[in-house]
Amino acid sequence: MPVPGGEGHDGRWAGPVRGASGSLTRQAVVIAAVTLMVDCLSFFFSIGSFPYPVGWRWAMLAAIVVVDAGLAGAPRSSGVVAVAQAAVAVGGTWVALTMWDTVLHPGPHPVPQPNNAGLLISAYRAGAWLNRWPAVASLVCLATGTVARQTLGGAHIEPRRILLDVLANALLPWLVGRYTTARRAYIAELEQRSEREQREARQALTAAIAEERSSIARDLHDVISHHVSAIGIHAGAARLRATTAPDAQDLTESLTVVETSSRAAMLDLRRLLDLLHGNQPGEDSQPGLDNLPELLDAVRAVGLRARVTVHGVPSPLPESLDIAVYRVVQEMLTNALRHGAGGVAEVELRYGPTGLTVTASNPFAAETGVRPDSPHRGLQGIRSRVTMFKGSTRYGPTPDGRTWITTVTFPLDPS
Repeated sequence: MPVPGGEGHDGRWAGPVRGASGSLTRQAVVIAAVTLMVDCLSFFFSIGSFPYPVGWRWAMLAAIVVVDAGLAGAPRSSGVVAVAQAAVAVGGTWVALTMWDTVLHPGPHPVPQPNNAGLLISAYRAGAWLNRWPAVASLVCLATGTVARQTLGGAHIEPRRILLDVLANALLPWLVGRYTTARRAYIAELEQRSEREQREARQALTAAIAEERSSIARDLHDVISHHVSAIGIHAGAARLRATTAPDAQDLTESLTVVETSSRAAMLDLRRLLDLLHGNQPGEDSQPGLDNLPELLDAVRAVGLRARVTVHGVPSPLPESLDIAVYRVVQEMLTNALRHGAGGVAEVELRYGPTGLTVTASNPFAAETGVRPDSPHRGLQGIRSRVTMFKGSTRYGPTPDGRTWITTVTFPLDPS
């Protein structure tokens, strides 16, 4: 019978198998020791009723020690141990009855049980550890020994008594052993089935995610990338043709901003496509806090006056956090451009010993209000980025309704 979780070719499972084998060995030794103690005590207590000659007495005790010690052996030897236990039971009974002075004690004799505990345990081991036919052969030997021991007493043979003895001392422990093995195999099968179902579910989920990512990547590539690229091309062409217009300088600056923004959007789209396809991002690194001056120039070029103030001593941030803070500031300025009422957008970066707080404030058109049916995707995006780093987000208008304030806090490792 194969042991579940056996050792592979690379030996990765050797440790758990050795641990389980050692535990079984220790338990077998304890069971064998307790069985030996019970049988030895039973043998000594029966000496008064069955006066074995001294030589045979020690020989019988040695036989009991040997066969009970065999109960601590390897499971594959369970059949041999069962046969030996049956032989000792029959031999001990024969010695006790034939060496007794039948002249002084004529007539039927009680049947001694020198190794009754060993018979029970060996029957259980044969049923639990052996395959079908070796287990059946061991049961036959144990049942034969039990019947022979009863018939040696010389008393009137009672079939019901013999049948009860066979059922109680051979068949019942043997069946318990078979049941234990079947139950263990059933539990192992359930565990394997559960692991297989979980593995298949994970594989199906991974395949579904990969298919969804591939679908999103196709949409980004076939639709959005095409339109953004067309915007950049047309903005560049319009900039070249706008040199003769009356307000050529302002128009050229606006078209340059559109062209630059479309190129930056194409770079971001390429990075997203790489991530969706499971590839490593290209050589172009994502922007971080060092790129805030370029971001401010871009929003100023489209009409938003913005200012960034830094408080405290800036500390180096992990790359992922640095990118996230930049994206949060970018979204704050975008919201101020879309929903603000003009004026100056103030952004404060406040470095503390345990966190970085980013606060953005801009004039807010109170008469426009906040639409309850708006999905607030920009604010949701900010909250999602901050939550990834276990930070907090607060936003809303001031009590007078004239200023919108968004505040996020990123925890920092003091070390």
